[in-house]
Amino acid sequence: MNKNLKLVINNTHKDNLDQKYFFEKKELKIILDLYGKMVSKGSWKDYGLSISSKQVGFSVFKNAAENALYKICKNFKPKNENLKYLIIDTNGKILKNSYDLNGLLKNTNWKKLSD
Repeated sequence: MNKNLKLVINNTHKDNLDQKYFFEKKELKIILDLYGKMVSKGSWKDYGLSISSKQVGFSVFKNAAENALYKICKNFKPKNENLKYLIIDTNGKILKNSYDLNGLLKNTNWKKLSD
């Protein structure tokens, strides 16, 4: 048995740094709602998460064996407010950006974006 492992249940400590470096529950719900819609249309098939000290990303895939179509990112320390949320293509090019995740995802024409 490893004595260094800790079981954490209902950790609501306000200084919890892990929450700072991930999507908040509300943000993740917005993204997963979009993901469910796109899966039901047959546009997206898989997703992946990436986390660094600078940003967290939700990558979407047409097929699991291919590169991600898009990456929906949240920057933790954006240089300006409009760079808080980004949609990035496979080459890392910023396709769209906003300070509001809900507005960014609702106002994106995903079909047109992939053309």
